[in-house]
Amino acid sequence: MTAPIEPRPAQGYAGDLTPQQAWDLLAAEPGAVLVDVRTEGEWRTIGVPDVASLDKATVFTQWVTGDGRPNPGFLAELEAAGVPTDQPVVFLCRSGQRSIGAARLATSAGYGPAYNVLEGFEGPVGPFGARDQAGWKVRELPHTAYAEPTR
Repeated sequence: MTAPIEPRPAQGYAGDLTPQQAWDLLAAEPGAVLVDVRTEGEWRTIGVPDVASLDKATVFTQWVTGDGRPNPGFLAELEAAGVPTDQPVVFLCRSGQRSIGAARLATSAGYGPAYNVLEGFEGPVGPFGARDQAGWKVRELPHTAYAEPTR
């Protein structure tokens, strides 16, 4: 039996998870969903988390658009993607900052528990300007190139 996943406490959402805790939660909870809230440009150029080995698909919806504007359709896109309101929802961005806002908004709209992934997909900028110190990719969690969704 695995140890329970204990998120770091947070205000306005269920809490913060390390990338490994997020993976473990997604693996342990059949209804849990991973939502990548980075921009389409980030998905295309940096790659995306791969949860296929868990028989899941990542939901892609931008928290902000490529020009930095808030995505007014964010909640509608979660609903359209079939994100359940009564299951864990794990939000991921580049460094774990934008996904806090997404987790808070989702919580206020009745989703959840909603979590933020600390460190995000790439983590913060390191001492030499690269994002190679932390994050989903550095922790060697599954990731792949972005594939255009089929319509």
